Amino acid sequence: MKRNSFKALLGFFISFLILSSCTLLKELDYTVTPSPIEMHGDSIKFSVTVNVPEKGISKSVKAEITPKLGSKALGVWTIQGEKIQGNGKTIVFKPGGTATFETSLAYDPSLEAADLVLTGKIYKGSKSKEKGELPSAKIADATIVTPLLARMTCEMCSQSDELVRVVDKSVSAVINYNKGKSLVKSKELKDNDIVDLVSWLAASQENEKLEIQSISIRGYASPDGEFAKNGDLSTERVESAAKAFSKLMTKAKLEAYTDIATYDQKGLGEDFEEFKKQLAATESISEGDKNLFIRVLEMEKDPEKREAEMVRLGKSYTQLEKDVFPNIRRAVITVNYKESGLTDEEMIAFATNNTDTLTVEEVLFTGEILLKDLNSRIALYTAVAEKMNDSRVYNNLGSLYYVQNDMPNAKANFEASANLTASGEVMNNLAAISMIEGDREKSRELFGKAKGMDADKMSAVKANSAGLDI
Repeated sequence: MKRNSFKALLGFFISFLILSSCTLLKELDYTVTPSPIEMHGDSIKFSVTVNVPEKGISKSVKAEITPKLGSKALGVWTIQGEKIQGNGKTIVFKPGGTATFETSLAYDPSLEAADLVLTGKIYKGSKSKEKGELPSAKIADATIVTPLLARMTCEMCSQSDELVRVVDKSVSAVINYNKGKSLVKSKELKDNDIVDLVSWLAASQENEKLEIQSISIRGYASPDGEFAKNGDLSTERVESAAKAFSKLMTKAKLEAYTDIATYDQKGLGEDFEEFKKQLAATESISEGDKNLFIRVLEMEKDPEKREAEMVRLGKSYTQLEKDVFPNIRRAVITVNYKESGLTDEEMIAFATNNTDTLTVEEVLFTGEILLKDLNSRIALYTAVAEKMNDSRVYNNLGSLYYVQNDMPNAKANFEASANLTASGEVMNNLAAISMIEGDREKSRELFGKAKGMDADKMSAVKANSAGLDI
């Protein structure tokens, strides 16, 4: 790696004369490595060494150096005397010394012709009283872009995730009732689904990812009585279920859910749809009788005649009372909640240590949005690609290899993606490979298949294919 010391008269050396007093900060020498600044992979990396001469910085002085590469601010570099407390790099007064600052940033086209320029300020004392400014000075040129010039590049089309960060969910339990009754039987409250619902609610209080939204109770009646009475009966079942559930909440010390007035309550009368579902599922009634039951309930509105018609079917009606109607005479208690997925921090951590924890949507979100380092993104996609066997993962992995100029791996992953789903994105990317291989006819054909994408991606395809006409 080439190292040049910039000197004032030659354009490679910069010295700063401190305006306030030459005793505070003497001339500084800067070494930039490499010079000119170079692009490697998809990034720019360089270091600047500040050389402070003997007795070059007062013990109670600090200098804040502000570097900019083109229009991009690179933070603040601080050197300080030995009496200054802070996070800067300390230089001992008598021997002087050096302080090296390393910087890396993603390359973008605006940096191809840019200057590395320093400005800054000088402070003295524990209260950091400003004593002067460092004049603006250019110390390096940027950027040597050999990786870009080594090949004809195309813009890659990566594929995004469909991650839903917060999901609406619900959990339910059922209280069943005797015919024509709204009394909650004690054994119903001991059923597994009720016990599990109460336990789940208790456990949810310790889970930061769960947020309870509402508790709803819906009441139903079987379609074997008078329509109006069934409507009232379903409402009465809602009311009794609400009281029973409130008592369960009190017993479980879940005070936030004891107020019946906060429950969303509604009686829905006869549940004909559930009747048809339960009837279809039972094996104790013939298909012919099932059809007759449906016909009677749909055509006969008089409750007495309706029940008489069904009773006439004898054994089948007995099975109806045994296997079907009891499941419809019910109240359904539902807890509606929102469940938050992994946080950004959790996804980043799992991307390194436990990729099996991530879903494919979380992998894509992490790889395209959260991770900034190219090698980390490649490592994540490589770890999960074969197991997840998702075309988007292969395509995005190939895109990263393309940026690294690793064409064999880029091509292999694009082909794996296309074998699963011939998306417009992977057609564009395979066309880019064909262009580099010199197969202009195939490249043009593949660009023609790169369709069905958003406007930005279609614009990229158009620009890429224009390279065939150069």
